[in-house]
Amino acid sequence: MKRWMGIFVAMIAAVAIFVLTPARAQETASVHGKVNNAAGQMLDHGDVKLSHDQSGDVKTMKFTNTFPIEKDGSYKGTGIAPGDYFAFVIQDGKPIDRLPLKAVAGQDTELNFDMTRPEYIKTLTPEEKKALEEFKTKNAATVNENKKIANLNATLLAVRTDLEKNASTHGDVSKDVDDMKSAIDAKPDESVLWFTYARALESQGDHLAEADHQAHKPISGDDVAMKDYDTAIDAFKKSVDLSAASKKPNPADQAAAWNGVGNSLSKEGKPKDAADAFESAVKLQPENAGMFYSNEAAVLFNAGQTDAADAAADKAIAADPNRPDPYFIKGQALIAKSTFDAKTQKIVPPPGCVDAYQHYLALAPDGPHAQSVREVLASLGEKVDTHYKAGRH
Repeated sequence: MKRWMGIFVAMIAAVAIFVLTPARAQETASVHGKVNNAAGQMLDHGDVKLSHDQSGDVKTMKFTNTFPIEKDGSYKGTGIAPGDYFAFVIQDGKPIDRLPLKAVAGQDTELNFDMTRPEYIKTLTPEEKKALEEFKTKNAATVNENKKIANLNATLLAVRTDLEKNASTHGDVSKDVDDMKSAIDAKPDESVLWFTYARALESQGDHLAEADHQAHKPISGDDVAMKDYDTAIDAFKKSVDLSAASKKPNPADQAAAWNGVGNSLSKEGKPKDAADAFESAVKLQPENAGMFYSNEAAVLFNAGQTDAADAAADKAIAADPNRPDPYFIKGQALIAKSTFDAKTQKIVPPPGCVDAYQHYLALAPDGPHAQSVREVLASLGEKVDTHYKAGRH
């Protein structure tokens, strides 16, 4: 009895040992990598599938694992039973590449499908090889063009920044001129490059003009400055022509270029031609007529053509009654026609003169001409009308 009890206890102990020792789970393997085609481009869709079958017949092949290819050409997969496999790249239902894979328990294997490898290229048909070479040639040209455009965009940004920085100080921007000349030589059919080249030339002309002014020399005698302005005018017009001939003409860009022509012509002392350029800008962008007519009025007034300046100021006011400068120009143009009343011993300004000055002060009470306008009104015996409202005319 004791012997059987001993055997029973031993059996219980044996069973207890068996139950308390769980079976060890089989470790799995993982894989990751990149997939690129024969042209070196990353695949953006498809799958990497594993199989022990190397027949290549996707319809009958049994796959053990499937891992999707991401947009950047990468893939990764886990839970692979250890063993020897063939990894297939399947795209649009067709196998396009195959590599062997040895999956080792507990290990992550890197497996890249680089279809530019010689072994893969050898499998292509003559037609596929020809198409591949044609694609590479075309793609190389596209890559080079994209690099050129990227470089030109960087040049544009740098030049524009420098021109803005030097706008008020009239600094030397000869480097910007040279950089933009190189840019238009590299891509002579781009309107924006010609426009920025023109701006750089005009700014360099302004730099030389400022130096002449400081030296008490007439700008008209500076051949280099005049050449910069001349070349700027031609470049602005080239910009207009290219924009007009493009698939998507931009009237606003063309108007800006004509405005640049007008500014450069005015600096050359050609007010009539400058006025015509501003008129061309108005036709292309009538919604910005106030600014263009204002520029025209300023150029004509500075040239001593007061009647023409008065007429241009009226057009600017009609286009944009909230722009102060045309009112000032109109007042200045009219004040020159004032008469003297011997009886009252007072200066009598022509109709519209005082009104123009009052409008200027209403719109720009702290403007650059505000103090001089107040002095003129005071000399005429007029008080500043603080009840004027912008836009009333």
